[in-house]
Amino acid sequence: MLAIQAVRTGGPEVLEAVDLPVPTPGPGQILVRNAAIGLNYIDTYFRSGLYPAKLPAVLGLEGAGVVEAVGEGVTRFKVGDRAAYGNGPMGAYAEAHLVSADRAVKIPKGVDTETAAAAMLKGMTAEFLLRRCYPVKAGDTILVHAAAGGVGQILVQWAVSLGARVIGTAGSADKAAVAKGLGCEEVILYRDEDVAARVKALTGGAGVRVVYDGVGAATFEGSLSSLGRRGMLVSYGNASGPAPAVLPLRLSQGGSLFLTRPTLFDYVATTPELDSSAKALFAVIASGAVKIQIGQRFALKDARAAHEALEGRETVGATLLIP
Repeated sequence: MLAIQAVRTGGPEVLEAVDLPVPTPGPGQILVRNAAIGLNYIDTYFRSGLYPAKLPAVLGLEGAGVVEAVGEGVTRFKVGDRAAYGNGPMGAYAEAHLVSADRAVKIPKGVDTETAAAAMLKGMTAEFLLRRCYPVKAGDTILVHAAAGGVGQILVQWAVSLGARVIGTAGSADKAAVAKGLGCEEVILYRDEDVAARVKALTGGAGVRVVYDGVGAATFEGSLSSLGRRGMLVSYGNASGPAPAVLPLRLSQGGSLFLTRPTLFDYVATTPELDSSAKALFAVIASGAVKIQIGQRFALKDARAAHEALEGRETVGATLLIP
């Protein structure tokens, strides 16, 4: 089967196509024949070496398809079921992938397979950020960085459906227009404007209740300075590089602020948590409150070009690799 692996750490050029045998599921495992594979920024972290991985390694944490085989003891799935996974194990950049049955979910009727592949990791990330990390409620004013990105689009739509006022940021006028169309009341061009100053102006000096920041180094200080008293900065990604270290005193000086650096894996650590998160995600998609925009599709063999587009800020919404 075709698979794409990182042979060493580095840029997109380290990705190589290889021919691997189709694996056989062991006890508790299922073999998913991928129909679509989700591209996520975390894939670039493993490729670059920011996050450690044993190399060479087939990248990818997210995909969806049909269960082709089940291992001993599996009762959660049967052959022919549609299944999606979004939190590993790594190895999704392949025509077929072995996944623990308790780390995958069935795709419900009303959700197509490509949407599930595009939504699982990004959508469950949005779910825990909005509903559990900082529970957004009606009337909250929040700031969402990279509002036209894969996670950002879901965050914006879901937050609006909860009754929040959403201020977004974007890197270009075209992306700002996309974010506006999703429900952002205002969109700040973070490369050209002082984000914190604009946020304070838009909130009458009060600041926002929470900032969702997946950009990292380039936006971190502006994020902290955009918060109101006892606000929370949720730093969940490093698209521009890791966020800087912060002295605890900086949080008190900013108004008794909260700072957290969560990961999806700690919020879907158990099968009941995974099922609950996926159920909430699929429900909000089925309701129409959140629409998953698949902005671009690449053939699996062109994963290198997909990484170049993602890191070059050339993508909008979700990106899929198609085997």
